[in-house]
Amino acid sequence: MRSSLKLDGRRENAALIRTPQMPFRTETVRDGVYVELVRSLYTTLIPTTIMSIGYVLSFAVMGHASGSGLLELFALIGVFSGIARVLVLVIGSAEAGDPALDVGRAGILERRFAIAYYQFAVLLGASTACLFMVDAPRFHMLATCLLVGYGAGVAAGVGLRPRIAIPSMVMAIAPSIIVAASRWDAIYWITAAMTAALLAGGCQSLLGRYRVTSAEVGRRLTFEALARRDVLTTLPNRLALREWFESHVAVGAGHELLAVHCLDLDGFKPVNDVFGHPVGDALLKAVAMRLTQCLRPHDIAARLGGDEFAVVQRDLRSIDEADHLARRLRAVIAEPFSLHGHEIRISTSIGYAVCRRASADLDELTSLADQALYRAKNRGGGVEHSDMLVAMPVRLAAEG
Repeated sequence: MRSSLKLDGRRENAALIRTPQMPFRTETVRDGVYVELVRSLYTTLIPTTIMSIGYVLSFAVMGHASGSGLLELFALIGVFSGIARVLVLVIGSAEAGDPALDVGRAGILERRFAIAYYQFAVLLGASTACLFMVDAPRFHMLATCLLVGYGAGVAAGVGLRPRIAIPSMVMAIAPSIIVAASRWDAIYWITAAMTAALLAGGCQSLLGRYRVTSAEVGRRLTFEALARRDVLTTLPNRLALREWFESHVAVGAGHELLAVHCLDLDGFKPVNDVFGHPVGDALLKAVAMRLTQCLRPHDIAARLGGDEFAVVQRDLRSIDEADHLARRLRAVIAEPFSLHGHEIRISTSIGYAVCRRASADLDELTSLADQALYRAKNRGGGVEHSDMLVAMPVRLAAEG
């Protein structure tokens, strides 16, 4: 444990550990599923662009061929509608791809996408309904192609968000069904009936696909979250600490100070021997809770195994802040615990190391903090810092 934390990090899972101190809950997975499904909306740039161009070209050609100013107007409106849809996707794609995307921001992205999608659905529904009102079978055939293409695109690209997909399909296709059914022609009646049946079947299929996919994504996120949680304390484990470090620290290039603390409970084994493992487990959970309560929202505590914990502090203004936190953690843990009818007192040894964020390496910092921890334990407990920090004030002044 103590030499290093050589684990492969994955930034794409940062969303699962963006609130590392919170215990694992069902709503955490539910939120993760929602965020993943919203992300899928912003992968539809190419089909959206193709559909927009196809719509504009179709109505421009039909307007020119028929001399209809209304059809040409639809083509012009389609230009602005298509630009709006593409801009929403282009502008929002970077935010949608952010590993730390949360539920609130995902909701905003979904609403923007829905507004752009609905306005095009209304335009398509109104314009194709107008085509079915005129006696031009070739126009009807092109309108049908547009509706079929749109429906297929919605099912493929937006189907995982049925609250957007189903209203869009209804708004785009229902007007043509109504107009076709109102014509005194059996062929159009059959066409309207078949289209309505296909629309209903498509909506049902979308809901089924959504349920299956949501369950699959939920299971995947659950397994990934559990793989990054310590089962007993619900703190992040080594893997989660590595990923958090890479997504919150290693990507930065600032000159802020960063501290890594390694903690080890003194006399933990006797607690298990005297009071039993249930009390020992309860003590570890209580220690974990006290650690998290001492940290700022953008810092992290992790359990490395056994009675060993790590804490990472970001954006320190001075080395003294690291020392202050180490001594505060030791004082907090030294206060008595009331567990299972027993009052238990325990102490902790802490070693820490500090460096600039731009040059931060988790393995090196953990190793240095671990060495300081050993020195603290060898002298009977307390707080120690890495020998490397003796020259740190001089180096900091020179770098500044």
